[in-house]
Formats: sequence, C-alpha cells, structure tokens
Amino acid sequence: MKKKTFAAFAMFALALTWPFVSCSGDDDDNNGSDSSTSEMTIKVGKVSFKMVPVEGGAFTMGSETTAFATKPEHDVRLSDFYIGETEVTQELWMEVMGSNPAKFTNSVKCPVENVSWNDCQEFIKKLNEKTSKTFRLPTEAEWEYAARGGNNPHKYKYAGSQTIDDVAWYEKNSDKTTHEVKKLTANELGLFDMTGNVEEWCADWYGTYPSEAQTNPTGPESGRFRVLRGGSWTSSSESAVVTMRNSSLPDYQTNLYGLRLAMSK
Repeated sequence: MKKKTFAAFAMFALALTWPFVSCSGDDDDNNGSDSSTSEMTIKVGKVSFKMVPVEGGAFTMGSETTAFATKPEHDVRLSDFYIGETEVTQELWMEVMGSNPAKFTNSVKCPVENVSWNDCQEFIKKLNEKTSKTFRLPTEAEWEYAARGGNNPHKYKYAGSQTIDDVAWYEKNSDKTTHEVKKLTANELGLFDMTGNVEEWCADWYGTYPSEAQTNPTGPESGRFRVLRGGSWTSSSESAVVTMRNSSLPDYQTNLYGLRLAMSK
C-alpha cells in the first residue's frame, strides 16, 4: 500500500515539474478537461478537435467598471450552442487551407494567428465543405457567456480564474510568443485560452451596447470594424478581463489575432 502511495506521489510531483511549451517547440499535451458525452469530436484529415456544448441561459453582459466600451450592462438570453474547446490551431488551419499564415511557427499546436476576419470566413467555408457541418464564428454575446462559464459561472475576472497566470499567456508570462493550446487551466466549461494567447475574432460588427434586454444578439447590422475578444500574448492583466472588447478592420492581419469556432445546436 505504501509503495502505491509513493508511486502516485512521484507521478504527481513529475506533473508539477513538467515544462510549459511555447511556440518555440513541440510538446505532448498534458492537460485536459473532463470529457462529456455531449462533446463533439471532429476529424479533418489527420487532425481532430472538440466542440463543447454550451447550455443556453441568461446573463448580464458588459461591465460598468472596466471601460467605456463595455457599458452599459444589459441582460442577454442565449440559446444552446457549441464552441471550440481551444482556439483553432495551426495544424487544423493547414489541414483545411494547405498553408500556414502564422508568424510563430515552431509548433503546429499553437493557435493560428496573422489571420484577418475575412481569412477566417474563407477557412470556415472550406471547413464546412470538408465536414458537412455549419461552423461559424461565435457571436460576441456567445463568446462572453462561454468565457464567463455559461450558466454555472463563478464570476471570475478571467476565463476560469481570478488569477490571470492560472489561465492565460499574457505580457508577463508569454515570453513574447504564443503557446500551445491546453497548457493552462480550463474554465468552468472546459474551454482553454479564452483569456490570452491570441485575441479571437467574433461574428459581430463592433458597436455600442444597447441598454435593453436582448435575445441571441448578433450586434449591429453594419459597421467598419469587427469584434475581437479575450486579449493576447501582449495584453496586460487589466485589458484581458472577460468583459473587455477590442475591434479591428475585417481585412487586418496581425500575430495577435486568431479564432475559435462555434456552431448552433
């Protein structure tokens, strides 16, 4: 019995000392979320990825305390949907598109970046053709709801923790690069890297929030900029909270921007 206890302790100690891997090298995944029978595993060529079910519900979107762009707080109700367990990786992008646009290219398990909103639409179109699915970008409301933990949130500042280092690669720990997905703690829904690593394009045009309650909002009907959420490897802790918003021209590419897939149920 003592031998078994010692062996278990040794394995635990080894797990604690296992190194994190940035996009300067490959490493086997050593962190994961609990599997759910409702999860959807999709295979494209040699690459597999998971879509996590999110039960719809009501939440208060935005914040009165973080920044002017997050005001006013307003009530939102969402239907059920799926969202990607991780950001889209370089290996998945290459399997679909045949090339890798990323700047940090030493590990294909890092999130793809240097992709515009328009690039993401072309990727999703081809992915849907290959899989016969109807993937899309998440709406901004879906993104924030999922980042907060869905209908079972703990009201964390970041996606899964009050402590940003638990869940995010950001300016103080990223070493100026992206990192392989699923190396830090997941949030309540089992979603990884919703804070930090790369900012994630959303479907919506960017605009001011309404004050009235919304059901399945999709943002303004038109605009100049598209929404980005979640912060990146360059973000400060203050600019990476789950309510913070960003926006950019839909044809703009930078190694700060990537994507996460969504799909209606």
